[in-house]
Amino acid sequence: MMTLFMALGSAQRFPMTCDKFPRVCRARGSPGPDCCRRTCVNVMIDSFNCGKCGRRCKYGEACCGGNCVNVFYDPKNCGGCKRKCVKGAYCSYGMCSYGS
Repeated sequence: MMTLFMALGSAQRFPMTCDKFPRVCRARGSPGPDCCRRTCVNVMIDSFNCGKCGRRCKYGEACCGGNCVNVFYDPKNCGGCKRKCVKGAYCSYGMCSYGS
């Protein structure tokens, strides 16, 4: 019982961060497999770390597959990642063929 208490006490004083223990990002329930600024993230979808740590997407952009894309006007990512407009339709304000 004493060892459990001591282990819990030391874990609170010295949190396990991914910069020292990168494998924690691959554990079940982790937000992502990548470590950016001592935090586990997925650089394929994280708008604050898109494609690599520290690369932020601008307003109106989303991180889709590691690239910042404008979801207001991109017909392949209209309103969100992988939301394609049908052939011949355009993307405006995040909606396919808005106003037509």
